[in-house]
Amino acid sequence: MSADSKGLQINVMGREFRVACPENEQKGLLEAVDYLNRKMQEIRDGGKIVGLERIAIMAALNIAHELLTTKVGGGFDIAEIKRRMAHMETILDQAVFDQKELF
Repeated sequence: MSADSKGLQINVMGREFRVACPENEQKGLLEAVDYLNRKMQEIRDGGKIVGLERIAIMAALNIAHELLTTKVGGGFDIAEIKRRMAHMETILDQAVFDQKELF
């Protein structure tokens, strides 16, 4: 996997792809590629599904299911809670910084 001005070169199950990705998001993309490769290898190693396209579709379905089940009953969205916590942390950091300027 390599980066240049035209994008990031990634490898999914032995196939090379060039993906446009801002530099500040490349680490997250590479983590996603690793995760996808692991999921696809698990499906391939299970031996019940043949063909890269079918393996990719099953991996996508499994990952989508994982994402949707992060919502706990009643619409409690863990990702939304994490976003709110990050926002509160930013507000607290700013408040602490402002207090330091008083002394």
